[in-house]
Amino acid sequence: MKDMSFEKALGELEEIVNKLEGSELSLDESLGLFEKGVQLARFLRKELETAEKKVEILLKDEKGDLKPEPFELTTQEGGAVEESQKEKSVEDDDIPF
Repeated sequence: MKDMSFEKALGELEEIVNKLEGSELSLDESLGLFEKGVQLARFLRKELETAEKKVEILLKDEKGDLKPEPFELTTQEGGAVEESQKEKSVEDDDIPF
């Protein structure tokens, strides 16, 4: 999984969820897909934590304190949604996996 991109792993996880929700699978098939899904979810969480740490490093001021910076979040339709970034550490995240 180390050579897998975030986007590819997310796509695979979505496929697994769809299969588990919509198919009549055997117990062994379901367990195998579930195990693969858990591995993908852990990989995705680790990638997100790494990305957040990089962003935090980039936003630190000369004293090492995090400083809030505004940023634009672009939607898939091409429109921009303005958001402001809040100071938050990785430990504060409540990602449910």
